[in-house]
Amino acid sequence: MTKNLQIALIVLIVFTGLYFLNRSSQSKLESTSQAIFTDDPEDIFKFLIQNGEEAIELARADTTWRISGNDTLNIKSRSIDNLFDKVLKVNRGTIISENPEKYNKYSVDDSSGIHLAVINAKGETVGYYVFGRSKSDYSRSYVRVGNDPKVYLADQNVTYMLATRATYWGEKPKEEEPVPPPPLPNPAITDTTAI
Repeated sequence: MTKNLQIALIVLIVFTGLYFLNRSSQSKLESTSQAIFTDDPEDIFKFLIQNGEEAIELARADTTWRISGNDTLNIKSRSIDNLFDKVLKVNRGTIISENPEKYNKYSVDDSSGIHLAVINAKGETVGYYVFGRSKSDYSRSYVRVGNDPKVYLADQNVTYMLATRATYWGEKPKEEEPVPPPPLPNPAITDTTAI
């Protein structure tokens, strides 16, 4: 083999190696988007939401949702629909951090995060999430999923849908308007004795 051919072969091998190395490092940077909740929503019977010292429990009996410990408020259908249609369907995307020491920076630590536990009919936790507000992009939030130490950037901000106030989830039942009694008959018209 000639010296020029050997050099060309070495250069080709080096460039091929660099190409695959570059491609491998680029694939690690790609953002993958995946829904945080993948189980069957029909199996959910309870939600626990905690933010700091405040907490609320939403429980289902048959098809009716109730605020545990509160029998004066009826669940607002829009609030519970948002929980199923938006919060549980939020997508986790880019990994922001894997360092638990930075959880506070992203508001996903135990004290500043909004905790959501999803529980099935057997009382098993089928989903556990800690949400944090993004201070730079208000249209997104951060999320930790279960025991995974990673902090993900969520594709939307759902923190405002995870309130712990009972009045966010429920409203007083609407009072039915009383039905007026039928009008009394006019004696001048109905009195047949005068005819």
